[in-house]
Amino acid sequence: MLGIESQVEAGVVHALTAALYGEITIKDGRVVEDNFDSYRVLTIAEAPRIETHLVLSRGDSWGGVGELPHPTTAPAVCNAIFAATGKRLRSLPIKNHDLAWT
Repeated sequence: MLGIESQVEAGVVHALTAALYGEITIKDGRVVEDNFDSYRVLTIAEAPRIETHLVLSRGDSWGGVGELPHPTTAPAVCNAIFAATGKRLRSLPIKNHDLAWT
């Protein structure tokens, strides 16, 4: 079970990184972010507390586990931003948007 929790929690951090910072830029025909020293990733200090709850999928049996957090993380964060600011984000990464109160 610990392996599944670790996979899901790492997936959330990876999905948050993609939603918040994920951007590849090209300069003079070359990728600027060519390694992790130039590609921003979420740090442990920035990561939220993550709780993983495992639930039987068919009443009494386990189903599969994959990259579950990826399709849901960016929409959840964008909806939270909308609820807090009234600003609807229509593109990613979130870092490219002005989220200041108006």
